[in-house]
Amino acid sequence: MALKLQVPDINCNGCAKAITTSIQVIEPDAKVDVDVENKIVIVESKTSSEFIKQAINAAGFEIIV
Repeated sequence: MALKLQVPDINCNGCAKAITTSIQVIEPDAKVDVDVENKIVIVESKTSSEFIKQAINAAGFEIIV
């Protein structure tokens, strides 16, 4: 499942790394692509979208619904 999320708090590659790490804690095989410039996160994962969103929130980032 591919999930595309708008995350306006992304400002740098450090933010991208924090989001990627947080998601990969719950699913190590998840493919995470963070577009820093456009503030978009695309996740290919077997984990539910709710868990992915919670992981991003836990990393300190808000998602625009």
